[in-house]
Amino acid sequence: MLGIIGAMDLEINAIKEKITNKTTTKIAGLEYVCGFLEDVMVCVSQCSPGKVNAALCTQAMIDNFDIEKIINVGVGCSLAEDVVIKNIVIATDVCEYDINISALGEPLGFINGLNTIKIKTDRELSERLARAAINHGEKIHRGTIASGDTFIAKNSLKQMIASEFNAVCGEMEGGAIGHTCAANNIPFAVIRSISDGGDERAQLDYPTFKKIAADISAAIIIEYIKSEQNQLALF
Repeated sequence: MLGIIGAMDLEINAIKEKITNKTTTKIAGLEYVCGFLEDVMVCVSQCSPGKVNAALCTQAMIDNFDIEKIINVGVGCSLAEDVVIKNIVIATDVCEYDINISALGEPLGFINGLNTIKIKTDRELSERLARAAINHGEKIHRGTIASGDTFIAKNSLKQMIASEFNAVCGEMEGGAIGHTCAANNIPFAVIRSISDGGDERAQLDYPTFKKIAADISAAIIIEYIKSEQNQLALF
């Protein structure tokens, strides 16, 4: 079963609405909607913003459903000049920029337990999402997506994350979902549609473009699911 997680209703509702033969399960206050999307079995959940919410949702999904892989879908901010609003970023890896145990001698972002800074996404799943985005007519970028429990709306923070982690997109969930998937050996991918520039204009741009960006990322997921359904039809 494919797990799909988004932080906000506008990121996930368009996908939920297309599910047939659906059943809804509530766990730890979160809804998990399972059923079929283009004949592919899926489980979809809205985790709410933030790393703890994302990790909680991911672990509960893995523990309670027969999950083979997870896609985290949603919006994010640009951390690179050539990544602009409405572009798509598909992560090559994810990191958590606000983990800081540098006082104990570890580099910024070092994740104890996994013993790494960056967590690689599943290559095949990410490539298929990239093809789906291109087929949908979107401009895509590949690179590091950085997560933290802060809405990035300050150029100084944006520049720090970009330079420290060589990240091209910032948001609040992908790193935690990747962290949880890696701990459970579940393949995962993270896709973001850019809603703002992560600078002082973000508070103006985000409300303006978040719905457009969310609709684009949801449409790419649907495109990906259709390609999966076509693949299944070959066998």
